[in-house]
Amino acid sequence: MAVPTTPDAARGAVAAALLTALLTSFIAATYGFGIYLFAQLVPDMRADLGFDLKAAGLAVATGQLGFLIFALGGAWAAARIGGTQVAIGSVALCAACLLLVPAAPDVLALGLLLGILGGLAASVYVPMVEIVSRAIPYRHRGKALGLISSGTSYGVFVNSLLVPYFVLNNDWRGVWIVVGLGTAALALAGAIAFRRMGLFAREPAPAPSVVSTLPKAGLRALLAPWILIVWVVSFLNGVCVLPFQTFLSPYLREELGYPVAFAASVWGVIGVIGMVSGFVVGWASDRTGVRLALGVTYACVLAAAALLALAPSQPSALAAGTLYALAFCPIFGLVPAYVAKTASGAQATLVFGVANVALGLGGMAGNAAFGALAEAAGGFAPIYLAIAALSAVLALLAALLPPEGAPTRTPAPGADAAPCGS
Repeated sequence: MAVPTTPDAARGAVAAALLTALLTSFIAATYGFGIYLFAQLVPDMRADLGFDLKAAGLAVATGQLGFLIFALGGAWAAARIGGTQVAIGSVALCAACLLLVPAAPDVLALGLLLGILGGLAASVYVPMVEIVSRAIPYRHRGKALGLISSGTSYGVFVNSLLVPYFVLNNDWRGVWIVVGLGTAALALAGAIAFRRMGLFAREPAPAPSVVSTLPKAGLRALLAPWILIVWVVSFLNGVCVLPFQTFLSPYLREELGYPVAFAASVWGVIGVIGMVSGFVVGWASDRTGVRLALGVTYACVLAAAALLALAPSQPSALAAGTLYALAFCPIFGLVPAYVAKTASGAQATLVFGVANVALGLGGMAGNAAFGALAEAAGGFAPIYLAIAALSAVLALLAALLPPEGAPTRTPAPGADAAPCGS
């Protein structure tokens, strides 16, 4: 016999759905608007502000630097003032920066704003694990974080609707103003909703936690094998998964000679599938386990990269885009889902904060190394062969992770592990 749903359970389900929608919108704003909008408006902003492509590249690079700095700063701040406060503050500051971009007098000011926006994308994501662990039941965390990680695709989709309208009317500044006002509204709505959910209240400090016992046994706890694997996986995600898209258009258009429209169609496939793949794979991971889901996503990246490197053609490029889309958003939801199901509170925030730093470092290292590889090899195919090989390594590392939740049942000597949740 089915157990009847109680009013409290129904309210809890609605609150969890609302929280997930808000956190997804936060990622859509900070990543979709804060990082990816500039790339779509570079030609129009260059014509108006008078900077060259080298300056544009340096402006984008400040965003990567900001990501690394704010990933560390976000973890530090969340441990002191609370993850919810950091998330809301990041979205509010993102709104302010978006609104200031149209007023930037030169490329230096623009680069500063883009650096802050890139950093806010990191600081808003660092406390996601803590917030989800507090407010969403254990059995739903995979699908919640999977959907949240797909927020970037939603933001990029909104960009694709707004940019043509404003650009055709010679008003690139209007795009920034619209998304800035929308982001400010999200920050206000989030603040109101989170206060009603009680998420601004700090969690009671657990008896000696990883952070509070750091001078004694906390270091040993932070060097637990599962944590080290998570950090290595995060670094290799940056090395392997992010450069896949960096070199995709140059490979398709410059080396294979495919038209711009075809390259755009491959990206369209990635964007549309990415809007749902995070939630679907996250939902599956709640049933099969995060490790298996991670292994499947790395198999998809391996197959996509192998298709591009070994059997390049338009049909195989579309198939590769499909496989990559099935993996890209889920991967960046499954790693925090694993952390959320294995740690909680300050420990989860600290572990995931370092993981974000590792991801940023991996992205910078991977893009630089693969750029040099393409230059030396005279083509892009070796990049995708290397990505395929690294994907196999990542699948092995995923298999080496203990089942989610297992590490907290065997706390490190001298430190009590926090419960996973229910």
